[in-house]
Amino acid sequence: MAYARRFTDLLEPARAEVEAGTGWQLLEFGTDWCGHCAAAQPVVRDFVEKHGLDHRKVEDGKGRPLGRAFTVKLWPTLVLLRDGQEVARVVRPTAEEDLDVLERALG
Repeated sequence: MAYARRFTDLLEPARAEVEAGTGWQLLEFGTDWCGHCAAAQPVVRDFVEKHGLDHRKVEDGKGRPLGRAFTVKLWPTLVLLRDGQEVARVVRPTAEEDLDVLERALG
């Protein structure tokens, strides 16, 4: 799967669906109108394309179940999953080195 361009609430998966996933997934919680989210897009896009990750942008906000299930507090929050289990997380990346924790988790 390629880099997802927009956040959407139409395709928000349930937690059980995410946990049933196989392989690597990158969930990105935020909104299209969030300035921090927009600023992070160049580094997120490059990272996703470099690693060929399954990338889902999940629109977050008050009462959004998936964001609450992952205890998202700030946007954007990137959650790297392997076989449905969280292995690393980054909040508000602005530079490539901010994603080093994700890079290390990928091995």
